[in-house]
Amino acid sequence: MNVPLLDLKAQYRAIKAEVMAVVEAVCDEQGFVLGPRVAEFEAAIARYVGCRHGIGCASGSDALLLALMALGVKSGDEVITVPFTFFATAGAISRLGAKPVFVDIDSDSFNIDPHQIERAITPRTKAVIPVHLFGQCADMAAINRIAKPRGIRVIEDACQAIGAAQDGRRAGLLSDVGCFSFFPTKNLGGFGDGGLMTTDDEGLAGTLSMLRVHGSRVRYLHEAVGINSRLDALQAAVLHVKLRHLDQWTEGRRRNADRYQHLFAQAQLLDRVLLPVTAHGNFHVYNQYTVRVRQRDELRNFLKEKGIGSEVYYPLPMHLQNCYHDLGHHKGSFPVSERAAEEVLSLPIYAELTEEQQTYVVQMISEFYRRG
Repeated sequence: MNVPLLDLKAQYRAIKAEVMAVVEAVCDEQGFVLGPRVAEFEAAIARYVGCRHGIGCASGSDALLLALMALGVKSGDEVITVPFTFFATAGAISRLGAKPVFVDIDSDSFNIDPHQIERAITPRTKAVIPVHLFGQCADMAAINRIAKPRGIRVIEDACQAIGAAQDGRRAGLLSDVGCFSFFPTKNLGGFGDGGLMTTDDEGLAGTLSMLRVHGSRVRYLHEAVGINSRLDALQAAVLHVKLRHLDQWTEGRRRNADRYQHLFAQAQLLDRVLLPVTAHGNFHVYNQYTVRVRQRDELRNFLKEKGIGSEVYYPLPMHLQNCYHDLGHHKGSFPVSERAAEEVLSLPIYAELTEEQQTYVVQMISEFYRRG
């Protein structure tokens, strides 16, 4: 049986007519950069998140960069974040000449450990970027309690967490700025790169909108040195169609996560395969279904032989990357992140995954461990 890690074709087949209708409409309109299509999608995302403003941009990476720029992060500042994340989180900090200050993660959620934030704060700390990894929110209440009284700004890296919520409030509403990615493999994925920022602050929204078009509110008049990072109309139109299906797809992912729980328990694998843990008050959207396993690399190779897709997010934490050698960290600096990098394996979880496919995945994992 073939079980890909993600099957974008299955999703596309179900909505092809809707998508192609808006693609054709945009082509007929011949308006491709920003414009009404983007404004409509920005408003729709803001309503979905529950905030006042949505500001589209070219990618999730640019969303993080623009958020830092709008909050005044500059060379010499420090921004606290985690080493166990995609490169863009730390990379956006470094691109402004600021210093990423890493703190370790919680072993259950894979998200930033709030208890370690306070001792990482210095007079140069300007912001903290918690990452809602794999589709579940970091402990934002604890993070905000630490950051807000000190005047430290908070940016949610919600690139994997659209639709996720904490205590009934959605990701992107829990900080100064929420940052989203619409990379094709995300729960809400476009037909290429795309990103968006959310905020309740009207002044901040205006700054973000200005910075994404070379620091200009009025054509050819530039208030600041911004960047060129605009969401195009084709992406906005496609994403607007897909947004209408997002909650249904999310429920499919959550249903599949529940089924994995049952199947792994039934196969008596819970001592071999540590399943995802959802923190109290969180609504998990499972951008990835990430387990911890023994003999991870050998298991992954075995699953590949059996036609099952999997992935390692992420095999080398940021503090051990060559480009961050000058920060002075070493193996052992952030042991929880390092152990996660050695044990995590993401399994297929997309909404169109069938019960038969999931059963096969668990059967093959059981077979691997039975071989000793």
